[in-house]
Amino acid sequence: MDLYEYQARELFADHGIPVSAAETVRSPQEARAAAERLGGRVVVKAQVKTGGRGKAGGVKLASDPAAAELTARQMFGMDIKGHTVRTVMLAETVDIEREFYASYVLDRAAGTFLAIASAEGGMEIEEVAATRPEAVARIPVDPAEGVTEARAAEIAVAAGLPADTAPVLRGLWQVLVREDALLVEVNPLVRAADGRIVALDGKVTLDDNARFRQERWGESRRDSGTDALEAAAAERGLNYVKLDGEVGVIGNGAGLVMSTLDVVAGCGARPANFLDIGGGASAQVMADGLAVILSDPDVRSVFVNVFGGITACDAVAEGIVRALESVALTKPLVVRLDGNSAARGRRILEDRAHPLVQQATTMDGAARQAAVLAHAE
Repeated sequence: MDLYEYQARELFADHGIPVSAAETVRSPQEARAAAERLGGRVVVKAQVKTGGRGKAGGVKLASDPAAAELTARQMFGMDIKGHTVRTVMLAETVDIEREFYASYVLDRAAGTFLAIASAEGGMEIEEVAATRPEAVARIPVDPAEGVTEARAAEIAVAAGLPADTAPVLRGLWQVLVREDALLVEVNPLVRAADGRIVALDGKVTLDDNARFRQERWGESRRDSGTDALEAAAAERGLNYVKLDGEVGVIGNGAGLVMSTLDVVAGCGARPANFLDIGGGASAQVMADGLAVILSDPDVRSVFVNVFGGITACDAVAEGIVRALESVALTKPLVVRLDGNSAARGRRILEDRAHPLVQQATTMDGAARQAAVLAHAE
């Protein structure tokens, strides 16, 4: 689960990482009052769980409280990569002398954590990493050892960071470990003109498997329209991720679903979600999955792609038929069944003969059908 920037900053402050003074607001009038409390001149930042806010107009400088109110008014309701802005953060301005980048991320392949840091932070860090990878240090961190004061100093040296950033590097590690995070990132970490080291932005991704230990962030899933879908799926125990597209996707198995997303994209359409129903494609699971996907206003067609294994295709088809009794199907549904009991599963759907349900025998063919239906007038 990703946190909003203001929530990440709360965690940073809890673990002794310096952050600039800031307030979150939900109306333009609140923005004016907050700007007055913060000294008048503020940075206004849209709170959405995606990157690239600055380039999308979601980060702007306001010279006074009146300008802060106007800027916030312009941001509320803005769409940034499919995320609607409903909360805005105002932060005091900081005179920046230098910008740095620092993060920790789980390296699943190596079974360890990775410290990633650079003496060149800011909005163009992705370009720096792509064009001059030597400017970005990647240092493995042994989970058993962690980041001690000595290790933090070593990471700072390896990345070319000033020595006084080491306490922040250690603090970020504490956030990662104590808050069950998979990623913590500060970009930019800055040296202010007055000499302070300050985290001006933050990103934190928590491990969903540890959600029972992080209940303080549960309500953050409902803070935006996009996250409301993910929250609804989570309440049903579904492995669902909202994407920016128009073809809803349901599959059994993460690998199959990922392949389905690629095939849909190859047919000129955009997948609207990742939804893995796993091996237990029961009627209730199918109904829950369809209910979530059909509630997404961006979805114009749905592609169900199932390879029968332990769960046979006829059981999946029965699940779809029962789901159609409890879910009002308002958009075309393309079903591809293959593997164990696929022929029987197809007959079950043929006998049901729902006018909005079509079948295809291949993944490519089904994806093409779903793409055409999504783009039909």
